[in-house]
Amino acid sequence: METSVTIIGIVIAVIVAIPIYFSARSSKANKTKILDIKKKFNPNNPQEFDLTESQSNKTLTIDQKNRKFILMNFNPNQQESTYVDLKSVSSCKLVLTTEGNSDTIVKIDYEFQDRETSKKITIPFYDFDDDRIKQISAYQDHMFAKKWLKIIQDSI
Repeated sequence: METSVTIIGIVIAVIVAIPIYFSARSSKANKTKILDIKKKFNPNNPQEFDLTESQSNKTLTIDQKNRKFILMNFNPNQQESTYVDLKSVSSCKLVLTTEGNSDTIVKIDYEFQDRETSKKITIPFYDFDDDRIKQISAYQDHMFAKKWLKIIQDSI
């Protein structure tokens, strides 16, 4: 009886430990990627990006003191990072693209207006085609984008 209980205990421990191990490994890899991208745009002081938040393969970080913003998209299809110097923009807004006559959001973009040329700088945030969970993720990403829009506007 004790041997079977021990074996079952070991099996349960392994079943619990494997996902925790892979989750921790993935988290460390993502933190390393984020730090590397921060170093790319601020080589001397990557820690100055004082606010960093991640959701749905997207990481947004901002240096509120020096007014710098980075949007990192870790989408498996297209990994990219976009840097915006908030000193050179006058405004930021969220542009939602819907499908036909419905309220289905198919695209969310940040639109920055350049201070000197009034040129619009568009940064893609969400694309329905790249989304695996579809509308559930669209709503969460929309709320996340709104939250960060306020943070960005307060820093401009």
